[in-house]
Amino acid sequence: MAEVTRESMEYDVVIVGAGPAGLSAAIRLKQIDPELEVVVLEKGSEVGAHILSGAVLDTKGLDALIPDWKDRGAPIKVPVKKDNFYVLGEAGALRVPNWPMPPLMNNHGNYIVSMGNVCRWMAEQAEEMGVEVFPGMAASEIVWDKDANGQDRVAGVVAGEFGRNSDGTEGPGYEPGMELRGKYVMLGEGVRGSLAKVIMEKFNLSDGHCPQKFGLGMKEIWEIDPAKHREGTVTHTMGWPLGKNAGGGSFIYHLENNQVYVGFVVHLNYQNPHLYPYMEFQRFKHHPMVAELLEGGKRVAYGARAISEGGWQSIPKVTAPGAVLLGCSAGLVNVPRIKGNHNAMLSGIAAAEAAAAAIKAGRAGDDLVEYEEDLRSGPIAEDLKKVRNVKPMWSKWGLLPSLVFGGLDMWTNDLFGFSLFGTLKHGKSDAAATGEAAKFKPIDYPKPDGKLSFDRLTNVSFSNTNHEESQPCHLHLKDPSVPISVNLPKFDEPAQRYCPAGVYEVIGEGADAKFQINFQNCVHCKTCDIKDPSQNINWTTPQGGDGPNYPNM
Repeated sequence: MAEVTRESMEYDVVIVGAGPAGLSAAIRLKQIDPELEVVVLEKGSEVGAHILSGAVLDTKGLDALIPDWKDRGAPIKVPVKKDNFYVLGEAGALRVPNWPMPPLMNNHGNYIVSMGNVCRWMAEQAEEMGVEVFPGMAASEIVWDKDANGQDRVAGVVAGEFGRNSDGTEGPGYEPGMELRGKYVMLGEGVRGSLAKVIMEKFNLSDGHCPQKFGLGMKEIWEIDPAKHREGTVTHTMGWPLGKNAGGGSFIYHLENNQVYVGFVVHLNYQNPHLYPYMEFQRFKHHPMVAELLEGGKRVAYGARAISEGGWQSIPKVTAPGAVLLGCSAGLVNVPRIKGNHNAMLSGIAAAEAAAAAIKAGRAGDDLVEYEEDLRSGPIAEDLKKVRNVKPMWSKWGLLPSLVFGGLDMWTNDLFGFSLFGTLKHGKSDAAATGEAAKFKPIDYPKPDGKLSFDRLTNVSFSNTNHEESQPCHLHLKDPSVPISVNLPKFDEPAQRYCPAGVYEVIGEGADAKFQINFQNCVHCKTCDIKDPSQNINWTTPQGGDGPNYPNM
């Protein structure tokens, strides 16, 4: 393939991803120095189109960035009024009282929000300050340069390439995209970002840290009977239907306009390859407590996204020559609180302050060690260190012991600043945790009823997902033979089940079996890149503007 010639644009800082982390960085850079040239690239068709989060927002990040956000009309209107936690059985529920929980678990003072709408509003604030925000511009490659010592450094990204044919050749309307170069590049791509993966591997950023752990979060928006709606109510559950098959739980958040967010998270370190996370979510809605709430209502939106769950132990080195990792690209989610947006914003602020100071000092393209130091010692560290043992306890000991000992650990950390358990380590990666199919029983899932539960493809239509079908498939198989020759006989090819959008299918049987990739369905959750037991799937970005178009997630 001939080398592509591209035009180039120069900026002080190039930011990939218009999520809470990237937009916070852009705004903070302009607050410090309005003369800085800052660009934000967003692969979604508009800002917020690919944002999916619970979300109950802890506003500490936004308070630090834009203290007068209320006066500026931020779409943050529903304070948490009631906080419920249940352990579910198949037919009943046991409410866990709030009083034994450490103060950090209290949701009062937080807000139920659509993070997509919050990001849309943040983008408006950024643009008013002079930030260039380009939606529909997927950053597909790293632009490399050499430092004074001849070592590779990140110099920018390639964005806006369109019009390749399915075989990778240039189509009649081919546009090569542009090189957007910066003194520093900030990657806020979210979980398992495609460019972040390249940089992490090249510079060995995960060395000395636990492997990142992940969950798959699936979410529906429901409009329910006004008589059942309780604005400001937050409910979390654990237990049924997952039981001992997997860790995870649910959330139900009552926002305004008689709508509720109904979400379900499955930890991706499950062993049984027959587990079908999407169907676990659909089965959950038939629990009497949930069914009673949703009956008579209608589902209006659906989406899915992987969640970083490794916490403090799994945060990689977040700086490389010329680049930094922000937010979920660095894995800054507080797992027991089910919150990461505040830390994403704080990471963007810290990175911006480090970059602005470096640029003022005449630096460019080096390692922003000041950002790393802030993350390891500042408010993000304070938030994540307190809860660092909850996830490994859950993985090693199961639900009930982790509730007891995890609660004790959070209390001692909150009150005295230390842990009786030290810092527990995570085990193997989520892909390596997958067991062989012959060692586990298949799980019989009830057929969706079309009222409370739905088949995958019907639900995907409620994510407004679209991909130009003539482009190359963005889901790359390192070895095309592996799904049928290895994953099917050994693991019953779990891609058929772990994907929440029905992207992967095995067609036919025996010698006629074929592996089919329906990339048009992809909602960009990245689960395949994480959970494939052979680590044979590489998720890369499709052309800009493609993918889901979430309206209110």
